[in-house]
Amino acid sequence: MAPTSKLPVVLYHYDASPFATKVKNLLTVKRISHLRVEVTTTLPRPDLAERLGVTYRRIPVLAIGKDVYCDSSLIAAALERRFPPAAGYPTLFPARKGGGKADTGMIKALCMTYADRALFPLAAENLPYRKFTPEFVNDRSAWLGKKIDPAALEANQPVVQSWLVSHLALLEEQLADGREWLMDTETPGLADLTVHFSWAWMQQFRSLRDLFDRARFPASIAWITRMSEYVAKVGSQQKNVLDNISGAQAAEIICSSETEDPKIVGFDTVEAARLGLKQYQYVSVTPSDNGKIPTVGKLISLNHEEVAIETQGSAGTVYCHFPRLNFVVKPESAASAKL
Repeated sequence: MAPTSKLPVVLYHYDASPFATKVKNLLTVKRISHLRVEVTTTLPRPDLAERLGVTYRRIPVLAIGKDVYCDSSLIAAALERRFPPAAGYPTLFPARKGGGKADTGMIKALCMTYADRALFPLAAENLPYRKFTPEFVNDRSAWLGKKIDPAALEANQPVVQSWLVSHLALLEEQLADGREWLMDTETPGLADLTVHFSWAWMQQFRSLRDLFDRARFPASIAWITRMSEYVAKVGSQQKNVLDNISGAQAAEIICSSETEDPKIVGFDTVEAARLGLKQYQYVSVTPSDNGKIPTVGKLISLNHEEVAIETQGSAGTVYCHFPRLNFVVKPESAASAKL
């Protein structure tokens, strides 16, 4: 049994979000008890934007104490750092079988670039947009930065599905030597969890069922099943969801908690100068790919992996963390933080 966290952990999610499922699986495998707040599938989300000053529009968002983490890749890194094996928590970077070390840097890169930004978008192109409400389609069009055309997406699905077959072939090649987990590790790690969530989600799509051909991809289908069973088994051994709470309760819990010492993340003056930034000035942080809504606050920490800003909401202030990769940090006026 993993130890109990001294700081509250709060997950903002909605059940249909595949990336929220990914983070739920990370929390399960790490055996981290947490609270949950269910948010709407579309904007607005006042529990984040108004109460915490976090206008980042993507879900999930995870708070550890008074630190709020955005983007599932940074959430994974934060969970591993703040709930380390040395404190009794399972690792997301298990050693390779035979005593080899974990390939942490390349695994992070694989997850952030291949799994999240190459594989998942192809899966999402198979969503049945014709069946969704205009409100949902318009929200996702704003998120993508272009109008979604359900008819055009349907017409292109054979191409997308053929690409997915090629991705399954890559997965089959990786597993062809009989390994149990993707990186031939002792237990499943971040690579398994991050690649798995897209394939497990796609198995729910009626239009994609013929892709999962056991005759063509026996090792891949077996691995997807094995991963699903592993997460379910670990989840059955614990009660890691402490409670489902309201956004008001969550904001009070988070804002009355403590932040991690900013010195742990640090402030890289060389990179700050490269970006034309100074500590404690107001900045905006915006995704560079989609969901391009800036979050504005006072610059607190910055290193090669993450940037943290202090945001102000109706419930108080929090430190909001974003990845450095795939996010743009720019100077802003103090007035823009109050808009």
